[in-house]
Amino acid sequence: MTIPAFINPGAGNADEASGAIEAAGGVEVRKTEPADLAEAITKALDGGARRIIIAGGDGSVAGAASVIAGSDVSLGIVPAGTLNHLAKDLGIPLDLEEAARLAVGGDVITVDVARAGERLFINTSSLGAYVAFVRTRERLEPRLGYWIASFVASVRLLFTLRLFTVEIEVEGEKRQYRTPLVFVGVGERELKLPKVGGRVEGGGRGLHVLIVEGRTGARLFALALAAAARGLDSVSRGPSIDAFLVDRCSIELPRRTAHIAVDGEIVEVQGRVEYALWRDALRVVAPPATSLEKDSRAG
Repeated sequence: MTIPAFINPGAGNADEASGAIEAAGGVEVRKTEPADLAEAITKALDGGARRIIIAGGDGSVAGAASVIAGSDVSLGIVPAGTLNHLAKDLGIPLDLEEAARLAVGGDVITVDVARAGERLFINTSSLGAYVAFVRTRERLEPRLGYWIASFVASVRLLFTLRLFTVEIEVEGEKRQYRTPLVFVGVGERELKLPKVGGRVEGGGRGLHVLIVEGRTGARLFALALAAAARGLDSVSRGPSIDAFLVDRCSIELPRRTAHIAVDGEIVEVQGRVEYALWRDALRVVAPPATSLEKDSRAG
């Protein structure tokens, strides 16, 4: 049967991505609004599909993963978003035609995902300063564009940082911090600027929990965001960070209701958030011997 491919019609390169996928052959392109994606994928699976293709960014990939994780369905990725973190980590070509051919005919590996409560994520989750950064960027993006809005939001963090008290339970041990930022990444992450928070190539498996300590560390983190938004490697000194690589942890939120970022999307949560790694849960089409495949063989 043909492989269903889902494309957000509102994406700036939707037509280009659609043409690249159709040229790969054996695919039926379905333009689908993000709000309808989960239902559309479920219908495709009910119709017998065992591979689907997503043309989009990390948000679209995470939306598809939330439907198919834990099943025998494989996911082909055509990176048509802004950052495409997972595609880059997997070594998937950023050229749309090359990526489409791989998505149709490539081999499958398994990768880890995670949950923040009931919410599945493929890359990162955080609370504190990064949430403020994302909310400011989203407010400015319609007028300034993604990259300029990211830079302005990063700079604003320098003047609006707030510390909060958070209790983190890791392997049965509770620790309390006054921090502006808690970051949880799937897989081992860089601890030094300017790549702090980026995935370590060939790194260990687990949830990498990073707690930035104090206002000085938070300001350095904000400078790193500013540098990244400009494509610079100008920040060399990293913030003070406490870090753990674990399979699960829990975070007691500073307020009864709070907001966390999950793969760049802001969601409202209440009380304690339970984080858990889900090993080898997602079947992804990828080039041979990717760094994440190496990770899945370790640990």
